[in-house]
Parts: sequence; structure tokens; C-alpha cells
Amino acid sequence: MDKNKFFRNITIQTCSSLEIEKALFCSFNYLRRFIPADQMTVNFFDDRTNEAVILASATGESSTKCNIRIKLSEKEKQWFFDPRVTPDLVLLKSAERAPIAEKFLKAFNKPDSSFLFLRLRIEGVLKGSITLRAEGRNRFTKDHLQLFSLLKDPWTIVLNTNRQYQELVQLKELLADDNRYLRKELERHTASKIIGGEKGLKHVISMAAHVAPQNSPVLLLGETGVGKEVIAMAIHQMSPRAEGPFVKVNCGAIPDTLIDSELFGHERGAFTGAVSQKRGRFERANHGTIFLDEIGELPLPAQVRLLRVLQERIIERVGGADPIKLDIRVIAATHRNLKNMIEKGRFREDLYYRLNVFPIEIPPLRHRKNDVEDLAEYFIRKKSQELGIYPPPQITPAALKLLKEYDWPGNVRELENLIERELILHKGGRIDLKTFQSNALNLHQSDQENFSGSPLTFREMVYRHLTQVMNLTEGRIQGKGGAAELLDLKPGTLRHKLRKLNIPFGRKKYL
Repeated sequence: MDKNKFFRNITIQTCSSLEIEKALFCSFNYLRRFIPADQMTVNFFDDRTNEAVILASATGESSTKCNIRIKLSEKEKQWFFDPRVTPDLVLLKSAERAPIAEKFLKAFNKPDSSFLFLRLRIEGVLKGSITLRAEGRNRFTKDHLQLFSLLKDPWTIVLNTNRQYQELVQLKELLADDNRYLRKELERHTASKIIGGEKGLKHVISMAAHVAPQNSPVLLLGETGVGKEVIAMAIHQMSPRAEGPFVKVNCGAIPDTLIDSELFGHERGAFTGAVSQKRGRFERANHGTIFLDEIGELPLPAQVRLLRVLQERIIERVGGADPIKLDIRVIAATHRNLKNMIEKGRFREDLYYRLNVFPIEIPPLRHRKNDVEDLAEYFIRKKSQELGIYPPPQITPAALKLLKEYDWPGNVRELENLIERELILHKGGRIDLKTFQSNALNLHQSDQENFSGSPLTFREMVYRHLTQVMNLTEGRIQGKGGAAELLDLKPGTLRHKLRKLNIPFGRKKYL
């Protein structure tokens, strides 16, 4: 046989495709003309998991891409790796002569076979191997072994190229995934200026600017709807991490059973339904900032795991064994009194002190009435653009006066929802807020008048406040701008309270 011709032809067949199973099929079918064989595989060694991985398998009829992982003992790892234990080219007359060969053959349920094994190295570094199997014992000769050895160079090149190609494909998928995720996040932060930064939030912005260049954790405190996420984003944008990701986690919106998977990710097969590997929010935030909104809603078991992450800056995916180092900035936020929660055993004291390095309290809108006009005008411009209203309408001085006199229990979010609702109902001319005046403001003023006489009971106070909110939302419980969102309650909890106090709800009741 002309070995040079064989080498040239086998190289052409082996390098015929970037898809490794197709290259294997072409290579094997040419090789079968000279060596009796029933199956050929190409494999690589995953040193992170100590596993031999069968990437593809070919028979005379077909080839398939595999991901068959074979766990190796230390002895088998030496057999696979070390040329002092086993030469790079091995002929086994039966698989029983090497445990690793038995494992390979068991993967295909073909234990009674002869076996050829060839390591593939580049500059002394093991990249993987190719194996050839023939059913029955003593099927291969030394001539077959020498011919098989000629596959070493072409298959080393193909395997190395394929692994690099797969890494590029995975990297492209990760980048595309990150781009989709971050694009959605950025859409929620179109405003480049914080309204109130020169007035009611001047002190908050000053503190944010002081802490932004550091890597210290920040704890944002304030009522629901005051704009904690906006301040968190401002800290991120003023920090050296501004070019990195900003990833928000709503701790109260994740079911207990999914918290670990959402925060830390999971490996394929970690649990029923885990059909592929998934990176968690912490891993997505690497080299950037993670914003843990409503940290007080996190269950105690999850608080323990979060504390470890904050201390060690290391996570492990669910179902994984490899630690993943993180370089992240943590900003947390809550509307709850965490010290009271600690006393009641609902929040870990050590986690509190880990997060409370630099607390910033954001005042409610009723304490910064000077910001109301700027916020209203900003929301009119923003919502008009979203609703396709051109040009944006003006707001009457009387309406502005009403907005400034109102106490805004739902804070900035309530104001935003009010403006959106008024624009939807807007029929031309200037915005006068008649609906707002007849509902929420009158109720609010009557509350103040009542209190000037005799104090309300707690039940009366709750009744009036819930009635005010239900009038404001026109009976709507769920969804954006609904009563549950304004009150920061679960819809089911709110309905229970309304029924208990005999307060009507539902849009039909308010038509």
C-alpha cells in the first residue's frame, strides 16, 4: 500500500467538514477499505469534570453527534492521559484488557469487541482521542495499528479546530443572550436625567455620587414607588462598572422553588425541565452591578446562600460542582423596616450588616413637593411619546396646584400612572385632571378634615385609604397601575381585605 497516498486521502476526508460527525463519517468510510471496523468515535477529555466525552460516533451507515460523558477514576485518568502508563497508540485484542475501553464499549452496548485507541496531542497537551472498534476478538493486526497511527495529525487538527469553533459558537450564543437581556433592561431606563436631582433628591444624588466609585454594597431605603431602581441605575452609571451589565432581581417576584436557579443558574439535567444550561442573574451581572430589589422578601434559606455569595464572591450553579468567581457590585433595596424583621426572625442580622455598609434613604414624594411639577411634565412628554400623542399637551396651573397639594401615597409611580391615565382619556386642549380632582383629591381632603376633629380608628383609617385607592384606580386590582401595585400587596391579599371591609372592587362597580 502507498502510505503517502493513504495519508493524503484520509486527510482530505477527515478535513471535509467543520461538523465533526460529518468529518468522522467520511474519514471512517474511507478507513474501512483498509481496516475491518464497525465503529469509530472521536473524544475529548474534560479536565474540569474528569470525564472523557464522546463527541461523535460513526458506523458504515450513519454518524451522530453525541455528548456521552464517561466519568474516569484516577487510574483510568492515568490510562487516558499518561504515555508512561499507556502509549499514545494502543491495540487491545479485547476490551477486558483495559477498564476504560470497557466503559467506552458499554456506552454503545458492544462489550465483545477489539479496540484501537489513539491519543491526539498538540505540543504535548492532550486534546482527545479517536477509537476504532470491530466486533469480536483479535480483529486488528499490527499493520492495522500502524495505518491507524497515520490519522493522528489530521484528526488532531480537526478536533482542535472543532473545539475552538464550538467555543466561538457558544460565546456567540452567550453574547446574543446577554444582548437580548440587556436590551430589555436598557429600554426601561431611557431617562438620562434624574428628575429632582437638583431639588428634593439633591442629598440622595450627592450620596450616590460619593459611593459610586467604590465597590461597597449600597442599601436603598424608601417607600414603594419612590424611585429606588432609578437611583440604583444612577450609581451604576456613575461607577467604573458603567460599561458592564446592570441586572435587576425582584426578590419578591421569584417563587421559592426557583430562587436558586434564577439567582445562581443551573446545569443541564439538574432537575426536571432543565433541558439546557442556564446562567443565573449573578453570573449575568459579572463585571457589573446586580440590583436586589425588595431584598426583604427573600426567604431565609435564600438569605443564607446570598450571604455566602456576598462574603466569598463565588457561586455554584444548581447541579454543578465548579465554583464560579464573580466580580460584582451589589445594590439592595427595600421598603420594609429590616431591623423589625430581624427582631421577628424574618431577616438575618449578619446579612443586614453585610448589605448596610452605605444606606441611602430616598424621601417619599410628599416630602419633596417641589419635584412634582418637573415629574409631571416629564411623564407627560414620556407617556405622550409612548401613546403617539403629538404634540404633548400642557397641564393647567390649577391642575399643577392639585398635584402639589396631594400627598401621593403611591409616590412617583402613582403620579406616573395618573398621567398615563389622563392622557388616555385626553380629548384635546390642556390637561385639567378633573377625574383626579373628583376622586382621590376630594377623599384625601375629607380625610384631613376628619382628622382635625376626632382621630380615626385604625379600621376607619384603613377603610378610607383603601377606598381612596380603589377610586383612584377605578376598581382595578391587578396589572400596572392597579391597586395591588400601588399598595404593594398581593392581589389575593388585597381582595380579602376589601371583602372584609365591604369595599366594592372591579371595574364594573366603578363605571
